[in-house]
Amino acid sequence: MYGTLNKVMLIGHLGSEIKMHYFEGGNSIGRFSLATNEVYINKQTNEKITSTEWHNLVVRNKAAEICEKYLSKGDKIYVEGRIKSRQWQAEDGTTKSTTEIQVTEFTFLNVKKDTEANRHLQDSDSKNSTFDNLNPPIENDLPF
Repeated sequence: MYGTLNKVMLIGHLGSEIKMHYFEGGNSIGRFSLATNEVYINKQTNEKITSTEWHNLVVRNKAAEICEKYLSKGDKIYVEGRIKSRQWQAEDGTTKSTTEIQVTEFTFLNVKKDTEANRHLQDSDSKNSTFDNLNPPIENDLPF
């Protein structure tokens, strides 16, 4: 294969409220953490073990505003995106680095503000709005 692929698909629960950052020109970024869990049985002790992995997510512009408006800590969401690492200089002069998921698509799986989110996205669809790469919230009828 000549090409490469950088694609991530996650289903998890928000570990924090969305932190918004606004820039000149109207652009914005929303950042939040997402927890995914793996559950397995320790064969030696027969103990159920839950391992949690934390992911740093970044959502941009209109998608960030929608996430901020409708998502809360604990809500379940499906995201697709790509992995991106970045570095910066901290105020103390040290180099900091992080790995983030740059979200390109998402679906709300269950949100505390479910009714309001559904109504907003249905209204937006009926007005022929252009929410690129956004999927409306769905009920918990996924086969997984």
